[in-house]
Amino acid sequence: MTFDKKTLTRFRLLFLVSACLAISLYGCAISGLGFDTRWQEEVQLHDGRTLILLRSVNHGGRSEVGQGSPVREHTLRFQLPGNTKWFTWTSEYGEDLGRTNFNVLALHVLGDTPYVVTEPNLCLSYNKWGRPNPPYVIFKWVGDRWVRIPISELPLEFKTMNVVISASLQNISSSTAGIGYLPEGLTPQGIGYVPKEAVQKLNRNLLQREYKNLLREPYQGAGQECFEMVYYKGAWVGPGDSIGKRMKDGK
Repeated sequence: MTFDKKTLTRFRLLFLVSACLAISLYGCAISGLGFDTRWQEEVQLHDGRTLILLRSVNHGGRSEVGQGSPVREHTLRFQLPGNTKWFTWTSEYGEDLGRTNFNVLALHVLGDTPYVVTEPNLCLSYNKWGRPNPPYVIFKWVGDRWVRIPISELPLEFKTMNVVISASLQNISSSTAGIGYLPEGLTPQGIGYVPKEAVQKLNRNLLQREYKNLLREPYQGAGQECFEMVYYKGAWVGPGDSIGKRMKDGK
């Protein structure tokens, strides 16, 4: 049986709408052939205060056949305690990566200055952002924009990972994209809301040392699973006088 292009498009839209209807915890919005997932988190700050973080994840980057769509863009929106100003931070799509650049690990605040702690999103991003050790890429709000800072400039008061780590995002709920599961005993209060206790529980099973606490010093073995690569003439190849570079030059 064959279908014309119009019929196939209808089938795809019907599938996406069905997936959205199945999502009861966070909500879903069709975006091209991808989808958006949105939810709220209660963030525990180092000084005892909390804030409500609005998170939005758009799926739709390049993916292999048979695999789900990777995260294309990841956005955080929040107000500081006692402040009406809205801050927005976005991990944008990287054409050179085929997905978003970062996974979010923590949001901290000192005075009226917010900081976002992230990790590179898989090995290509790890190489793109300089193979950091510890494997963090950190942003500070300076003036009217986000500026990357070294780990040495991150206030020592910040010690914890206090948001649902993107690496475990699919474990939040079976209703999110139809994958993962809701950990036993986790019952977020209200639609689309993850309290601070649930954030801790979701991150508890992550074993990597860089997720347990904010590391300050380089450690042996960081990024060892990622071969060193450089982006050269539209492709990721080995560094130096590599075969990959010579092949690109030959073309």
